[in-house]
Parts: sequence; structure tokens; C-alpha cells
Amino acid sequence: MSKPTRADLLAAATKTLKDVIAPDLRVLFCGINPGLYTAWAGHHFARPGNRFWPTMFASGFTPRLFAPSEHRELLPLGYGLTNVVARASARADELTDDELRDGGAKLMRKVRRWRPRWLAILGVGAYRVAFGKPKAELGLHDERIGETRVWVLPSPSGLNAHYQAAELGRVFRELREVVESEIKTERG
Repeated sequence: MSKPTRADLLAAATKTLKDVIAPDLRVLFCGINPGLYTAWAGHHFARPGNRFWPTMFASGFTPRLFAPSEHRELLPLGYGLTNVVARASARADELTDDELRDGGAKLMRKVRRWRPRWLAILGVGAYRVAFGKPKAELGLHDERIGETRVWVLPSPSGLNAHYQAAELGRVFRELREVVESEIKTERG
């Protein structure tokens, strides 16, 4: 794939991404919103500096490193992708609190419709605003959306300097281990 021009990226601000979703997923991963590069490419987490795909592999969610263009390959594994806000932007901090709250309400309706076991929000700041939880932390939350449990993970954006690759892999792996343990317990 060629690299986008500045004009391509500016034009991408009007694009949205289709969800990668199906009923009864194990985990629905929810980004904050698509970046301009991602919107231009038409694939979730497509910007080369984004660490989502390497983290999914390092944490054991995927059996190999997927390319962004393979995002639909998550469905057979029981995973899906969506965003809190559909609008693309250069940075997540360009979103307004109203957009995040509106996106949170839409996300709750989506989760009730599709019923994933887990909703993994990728960004604690966005979660705090979208769900009205100003003191929320990373990790498991008591809150449920219908039967769906909520887990908040750090944003895998390359702009998130608080988490290096190994640490991202570790915190994503914690969720994977809980999900797998839950499934094994159910199967008895």
C-alpha cells in the first residue's frame, strides 16, 4: 500500500470505518476513534506506529501478527473491533466531551445488540468521559452493559508514551487469561 499524501489524510477526516462485529463475541475491542491514516486505509489500527496488532499477537489474542488489512480475521477467533466515536481525527484529544458521551451512549446500544462477553475499551481517558466515570482506572470494572463485562486497557496508539510494548502486551494478556479461564470454567 502506498503512503497517503497530506490531501489524502485531510480527505480521510470525513470517512468512518465499518465495525468488525458479530453476535456473541468473546471480546469486542473498542478504540477511541479512527486516526486519519486508519480512515484513509479503511482498516482498524492501520497507522504504522500503532501498536494494536503487535500487542494482540504478543498477548496471545492472535496466533500470528495480523496486518491491519486482515482485521476481519479476528471474527473467527471470537474478537471484534469498533470505536467510541466514528469520526476520524489526527489525535483523539481533538474529540469533544459531547462527542465522547454521545459515542458512549451509542456504544452501549451496540453492546446490548451484539452481546459480546467482554467490552475492552482502549483508552482510560476516553472511557472516563464517555461513561461518566471520572475516577476510572485500567483493568476490570464492576459495571456491566447487559451481560457484557467491561475491561479498560491503555490505548495502543504510538502517541501513548505511558506504555511501552512489553507493558502493553502484559496488560492485554491479563484480559486474555481471564477470558480464557472463564471459557474453560464454563466448559467444565
